[in-house]
Amino acid sequence: MGTNEEARNVLGGRLETCGRDPVTGFYRNGCCDTGPDDAGSHVVCAVVTQEFLLFSKSRGNDLSTPRPGFPGLQPGDPWCLCVSRWVEAQRGGVAPPIVLAATHEAALQSVPLEVLLQYALDREMVQG
Repeated sequence: MGTNEEARNVLGGRLETCGRDPVTGFYRNGCCDTGPDDAGSHVVCAVVTQEFLLFSKSRGNDLSTPRPGFPGLQPGDPWCLCVSRWVEAQRGGVAPPIVLAATHEAALQSVPLEVLLQYALDREMVQG
């Protein structure tokens, strides 16, 4: 599946690419697109931190260990996270920063924009 040209970000604009090295997204197209087969709702474009990677591993989702077809994430890598995992990390005080322009509008069903803004690396896009 290619990038969904109709996909919108949490700011109402076109969904931007999150990351291509490694290639992220549920559909492995570099974008945090979602669809009916994305049960985890991988819609938050985060720039992972060491604290988040350790947190995720402690919750049973090891994103840092390389596996066939997956190089493993390093701090600073952009990655489309499940919105529920990001919320869990946020509540635990280890939420990684996010890129609003690359975070799918579906994230707003679980997290208010005001909360996302607190973690936004591209906050200046909103504040002008």
